[in-house]
Amino acid sequence: MKTNNSEFLSKSVQRWFNRGEMRRINGNEIFVIDEGSHKESTIILIHGFPTSSYDFDQIWQALSKQHRLVCIDMLGFGFSDKPNKRDYTLHKQADLFDSLVKDLGIEKYHVLAHDYGVSVAQELLARQIDGSGTGKWLSCCFLNGGLFPETHKALLIQKIMLSSLGRLVNKLTGFSQFRASFSKVFGEKTKPNDSELLEFWEIINYKNGRHLFHNLMTYILDRREFRERWVSALQNSPVPISIINGSVDPVSGKHLVKRYKELNCRLDHLIELPTIGHYPHVEAPKEVQAAYLDFLDQISF
Repeated sequence: MKTNNSEFLSKSVQRWFNRGEMRRINGNEIFVIDEGSHKESTIILIHGFPTSSYDFDQIWQALSKQHRLVCIDMLGFGFSDKPNKRDYTLHKQADLFDSLVKDLGIEKYHVLAHDYGVSVAQELLARQIDGSGTGKWLSCCFLNGGLFPETHKALLIQKIMLSSLGRLVNKLTGFSQFRASFSKVFGEKTKPNDSELLEFWEIINYKNGRHLFHNLMTYILDRREFRERWVSALQNSPVPISIINGSVDPVSGKHLVKRYKELNCRLDHLIELPTIGHYPHVEAPKEVQAAYLDFLDQISF
């Protein structure tokens, strides 16, 4: 089902919206983009919190020249449905991707994941290992994200949102608070300007999404509960793994890479960006797309 025409403040947000369609997946309306030739290898892109698939806009064109690209806005994010319930789980988000892969008839694919999406990818990778996953993975690339709960340095606002005060604080949070907290995770010279921040904020607020922050924050608890399963997936991955990491990210920067190596997780390709923060594909898109395409070339089948 194609998306309905909608009026957005930003032309770039409208353009992204027009690329996709709404699909009924696991009982909810989910925004999906599926572009590129089915004859080319497929990349499934998994976005982070609290944003959406729009994060991949700046690397999309370069990747789409050689690959079929598929992404969604996960439940509670972007243009997808946003039920106001505190029952979001990373497993349910992973179920969306398994269902979509089946619906689209994708047999083999690469995965590129960021932030919240790295945990979704870890669960999907664990399913590849135990035989319950859909389709066959060819590789996985992690951008900055909390692969290990012990190294994930949550922002103060995230901790508050997870607490019993979350609902109240959520109601009081506006654009100025979002701008201040969101900008902190970027590199000093690569912070988004107000126009870019307003684009993020516009998508977050679509379908009254701002009210969900405290509900979505429960992913931090999932990471703790399923740590062993998800770390084991990294250690026993049957597919090549790349990390492209913004080193100055206070949430999951160079300390994340250090811990990854300490745990002897599979690592076939590593690119560290010394002045980049939590959103490398937004802050340094040319460097990220070049690094990722180089990784795919190295492991080409």
